[in-house]
Amino acid sequence: MRDRRYNKTLAIVRLLLLYVFVAALLATARPTPLGVTIGFVIAALGEAVRVWAAGHLLKTEELVTSGPYRFTRNPLYLGRLLIFTGLCLMAWLPYGGSLVVLAGGYAVFFGYYLPRKERVEPARLRERHGEAFERYREAVPALFPTVHPYPETAKSGWSSDRMFRNREHWMVVGIVMLSLFLLWRAYQPARQEPPPEPPAQAAEAP
Repeated sequence: MRDRRYNKTLAIVRLLLLYVFVAALLATARPTPLGVTIGFVIAALGEAVRVWAAGHLLKTEELVTSGPYRFTRNPLYLGRLLIFTGLCLMAWLPYGGSLVVLAGGYAVFFGYYLPRKERVEPARLRERHGEAFERYREAVPALFPTVHPYPETAKSGWSSDRMFRNREHWMVVGIVMLSLFLLWRAYQPARQEPPPEPPAQAAEAP
């Protein structure tokens, strides 16, 4: 019970931090049409991976080895990383701020988030699925896809019901709304400071 409360609290904190991060990014964004276009393509690719994965995922109940899970054990995280990259490019920050945010985000993801997941989740899946999970873990990388897909796949294919149960449609809505807002911002005329008033002429002596 304690672990469940901890996980729920941690999930809420992560969600709040995500909202704060997106709000700060939008407030300071200086998007350009080219940046929004390139960033949207990357983010859309990441979301396509997540939609594909969410339609196969049945959390805890089965070992998912179909769809994108044949190529990577964490396609949802891979999609999230691509979305983060695309969003930073769309909301280009002044003075190289986007590059700083990207570097910091990658450092947290690869230095803390992914290693923690690899310490915690395999033990749970090993306990539930035994040797089947061990075979899968040895054959499929944690994040970056392999060119040799896992041969043992589940019988069930992609399911829109699973995708909706995993609430991935809300992520699609969010990305579309953010992209449209940044595209609108990119085509707004640049704010210009009013020209300085000419210096007052000295009054002529009588």
